[in-house]
Amino acid sequence: MRLIPGLAARRPRAVLQVAAAVAIACATVVASTLVPSGAGRTPPAIVFAPDAAAAQALPGWAALPWPDQGQSSVVVEGVGSLGTRGEQRPVPIASVTKVMTAYVVLEDHPLGSREDEGPTITVDQQAADESHSKEESTAPVRAGQQLTERQLLLLMMLPSGNNIARLLARWDAGSEQAFVAKMNDRARSLGMRNTSYTGASGIQSDTTSTSDDQLVLARQAMAVPALAAVVGTESTTVPGVPGTVRNTNTLVGRDGVVGLKTGSSTPAGGALVWAAQASTSSGPRLVIGVVLQQDAGQPPAEGLRTVLRVSHKLITAIQDGLR
Repeated sequence: MRLIPGLAARRPRAVLQVAAAVAIACATVVASTLVPSGAGRTPPAIVFAPDAAAAQALPGWAALPWPDQGQSSVVVEGVGSLGTRGEQRPVPIASVTKVMTAYVVLEDHPLGSREDEGPTITVDQQAADESHSKEESTAPVRAGQQLTERQLLLLMMLPSGNNIARLLARWDAGSEQAFVAKMNDRARSLGMRNTSYTGASGIQSDTTSTSDDQLVLARQAMAVPALAAVVGTESTTVPGVPGTVRNTNTLVGRDGVVGLKTGSSTPAGGALVWAAQASTSSGPRLVIGVVLQQDAGQPPAEGLRTVLRVSHKLITAIQDGLR
């Protein structure tokens, strides 16, 4: 496996010893597919009902290299929850917010196959003006430019264009405020009781959530094929947009990582919602995790580096354990 700089090549021995426990547990849980098909499919409830022998061995998962700060949550689809670390209190989540933005847009305007670009949307003057901001992440667009829904989703999710998030919100609901109301309604319907959205981009520090709540949303998001395809894109080009559009989640494409979204700000620190494929004796599984509040209070770039590093370490350890 390739590792990002600074990571040790070897995994803790205790992590590898949990494979037998997982195999026992897998025999007693509800199975699911790697990536559920069909937009809007509800992922199965997290079920974990090991027998007595497995219950004694499962504490071995505590040996996983959980981040030593912030809060983290992980689930293996078809196996169950691997647990939560850190106090589950609402904290700023920065651009992780955009997972809900994309989810609501695609609920209202579904896309089909990869060839389905969706409706054409005209870039307004506000989005063009905001693209010159030095205070936030944006995507370079021009007033009057015609881009498809899929192209705008790529510009929002890969380089984390805040101006594109607000543009999509206005296109969908007429105003960002009306769209944010939809976001909060959807969060409540999903049971995300510790989540509050105040904007479509995540730049607001009072947009807050928990790793458990964002894990609920991430499972829903990966069940939407169009959204899974967007967040699993390493880089692309968009006509009329200069250069290559690169994913801020630099783990995508490495070690089975197939999504989802980074976030970083001084209040939020580094935040990451991730999804990765894993092999088990009972077949492939999708592992989904959330890591929040890494190096909060430090420069955003520092938090982003930290959350990518600790998440990669956690992902590869889980994959090794499941094997």
